[in-house]
Amino acid sequence: MFMTVNAPAIRRLPLPEFTAMVAMLFATIAFSIDAMLPALPAIAAELSAEAPNRAQLILSAFVFGMGAGTLFAGPISDAVGRKPTIAGGILLYIVGAILAHYSGSLEMLLLARVIQGLGSAGPRIAGLALTRDLYEGREMARVMSFVMTVFMIVPALAPAVGAGIIAFTGWRGVFLAFVIFGLLALIWVSTRQPETLPPGQRRPLTAVNLISALREVLGNRDVRIYTAVMTLGYGQMFALLSSIQQIFGEGYGRTTSFPYWFALIAVVSAAASILNARLVMRLGMRRLATNAYLALAVFSALAAVIFWADVLTGWLAFAGFFIWANSIFFIAGLTFGNLNALSLQKMGHIAGMATSVIAAISTVLSVAIAAPIGQAFDGTPLPVMVGAVVCSTLGYILMRKTLPV
Repeated sequence: MFMTVNAPAIRRLPLPEFTAMVAMLFATIAFSIDAMLPALPAIAAELSAEAPNRAQLILSAFVFGMGAGTLFAGPISDAVGRKPTIAGGILLYIVGAILAHYSGSLEMLLLARVIQGLGSAGPRIAGLALTRDLYEGREMARVMSFVMTVFMIVPALAPAVGAGIIAFTGWRGVFLAFVIFGLLALIWVSTRQPETLPPGQRRPLTAVNLISALREVLGNRDVRIYTAVMTLGYGQMFALLSSIQQIFGEGYGRTTSFPYWFALIAVVSAAASILNARLVMRLGMRRLATNAYLALAVFSALAAVIFWADVLTGWLAFAGFFIWANSIFFIAGLTFGNLNALSLQKMGHIAGMATSVIAAISTVLSVAIAAPIGQAFDGTPLPVMVGAVVCSTLGYILMRKTLPV
């Protein structure tokens, strides 16, 4: 049995349904990123033919908007409740998707993607705070592992779905799919999920309350470290996501089959989440995350040396890259749920604000890490491999500085 917070006052959904619903809220982000990957060549050809690498900014713009939006979504959810925040965010997300559908220039498309990202922060942050309202500590980490397992179905299918939509409607049709996805998530939450933050526990949206909560979050040394580690983890993952379609297409000539290879990567990441759910109650969140980053740092360093020395050629080079790319997403499955639970363990009374601060900092700064790496794409995976070596090594060092839990 899971221990719950506020259990007497809140009717809880059955765990399988709750897991699937929260996974869908989180998947708003994954779908919005991964379904765009097959569209990047077509968008580059139509809107940025002179500089095709700029099409990667479509991903960075969304992530930047999401990071900025997280700073507001948490305090708003603490003030008005989780469900209104989720609903408002989804509606803004839909507006951004509609604007993107009708964009006539890359600049307009990037602005629309920022708006989409701002809206996606609502379901992401309020969904995480909602989970923290009900679960805490290792129980929350285990629930989040179940959520991530279901969540990874979307990245597995999104590129193939995106490619199918593009084949029939062109790249603009992908944004209409985002509208439909958002509406389905909104209906599910509105009709099934009870509000988890009673009016008596809400914090008015005042400057005094915001500053007080901000000081409490940033004043905790371990929370600062976990936020930095998440920044590094997101940075290396977004860097790979920004370049992965070009690596598959330009580097290894697998543009057509890319959605299927990416689906395999997502399945591996889902397996990591299942493994984490089995191990976290026995080994603990901190130990798992620390060892995961050490393993990734060593493996990425080995891969970078091999590709720098040009040891592998032909299909062996592709196999080597594919195995390494899987390791990035596998480690994400072993770390992100644990890091979120660790950072929120002592912040349950201000879960919305804490989630906002942590997510905003980690997401926005991860763009500052990922964008330069993505723009350094040279036809090989070497830039993203070197980036992963640096990020994972720093993540391991920082995790060693946290207190055991």
